Amino acid sequence: MSAIRLAVTENVLSDPSRVTLAMYEDYLDRAGRGWVAELDGTVAAFCYADRDGSIWALFVQPGCEGRGLATHLLGLATDWLFAQGHERICLSTGAGTRADRFYAAQGWRRSGCTGGRDLEYVLERPCVGGLGAAPPARAA
Repeated sequence: MSAIRLAVTENVLSDPSRVTLAMYEDYLDRAGRGWVAELDGTVAAFCYADRDGSIWALFVQPGCEGRGLATHLLGLATDWLFAQGHERICLSTGAGTRADRFYAAQGWRRSGCTGGRDLEYVLERPCVGGLGAAPPARAA
């Protein structure tokens, strides 16, 4: 997963050493939950959701974009976070990037800036039948 994170051409880490293998493992073990999408038996995309109600990472291997991997993984992550009781999910991404346009197209709403060069997006729990319940989670 770190190889995918380091291979992207947008939202590039200013200091790649700040995101360690231990951080990825911590997200899987304690801080949240992660999902991967494979193509031909190789991990092509991954997503991590933090128990605090945020998306920590969603990245697709360059060359594998446009196949619905990010949409599928983001759906799994948001379903899980809403099932954990969150009413609102947030994430941040670089302004003017493909990710910026992707989240807007997925129904996320810009809520402002993070204080740096990133934008914050939020997604509210959908109302079903006006009752405020989340839709059922999709099977993985």
